[in-house]
Amino acid sequence: MEKTANDIVTLARAQDRYTSLEYIDAVFDDFIEFHGDRYFGDDLAVVGGIATLEGKPITVVGIQKGRNLPENIDRNFGAPHPEGYRKALRLMKQAEKFGRPVVTFINTAGAYCGIEAEERGEGEAIAKNLLEMSDLKVPIIAIIIGEGGSGGALALAVADEVWMLEHTIYAVLSPEGFASILWKDGSRAKEAAELMKITANELKELTIIDRVIPEIMNGEALEQPKINRMLQKALISKFSELSQLDTDALLEARYQRFRKY
Repeated sequence: MEKTANDIVTLARAQDRYTSLEYIDAVFDDFIEFHGDRYFGDDLAVVGGIATLEGKPITVVGIQKGRNLPENIDRNFGAPHPEGYRKALRLMKQAEKFGRPVVTFINTAGAYCGIEAEERGEGEAIAKNLLEMSDLKVPIIAIIIGEGGSGGALALAVADEVWMLEHTIYAVLSPEGFASILWKDGSRAKEAAELMKITANELKELTIIDRVIPEIMNGEALEQPKINRMLQKALISKFSELSQLDTDALLEARYQRFRKY
């Protein structure tokens, strides 16, 4: 039976979904995590560092949720502070300096909206990422592995290609937020989810994203190792293709990708 958009929202938020660190461990080799933004501190909601893919160096950055309540408290439930986005940008600029491609993993309901995040420049940090990623002189692939919420997700998604796992969502706000704004009734979130066009297949049809990584095949749920292998092969193939482009062509294609909206 085909899943509704609300079913997919539930699956995207499931506690047992693979996290960024688990994907990094499964898809790449030799991962070394880096810490801190060199301005304020180390935001545990954002992880990143260098690794290898098919023996070639690569920079990986991800938004990290926890598997249980204590981990989620440490990771701020995957809601980054400004220093998380500044850490991500530091790593991406380092990748540019050394000619390493970049992969980002996205799973967040949105950036942290507490007063301290605003005091430390949340909006500026997100805007700076959008600006710098649009002109980053190395290939970038962004992958949504759970929730892709608002500017908090977009801050890591200005990429040459944006991919989504099949049971994930990508939206300007949550269905609950949409229902609250449109109908002044957050309890109509299920209805909102069906209207919003936030699932991977809907967004692929609208050309907002470029690839859907299957999680179901022939009516059966795929085992996680199979998904990991598909993702790894797809990354190797796409980076091989993008590496053939000179810098000007790469940046022009990225510019045109976002200008078409």
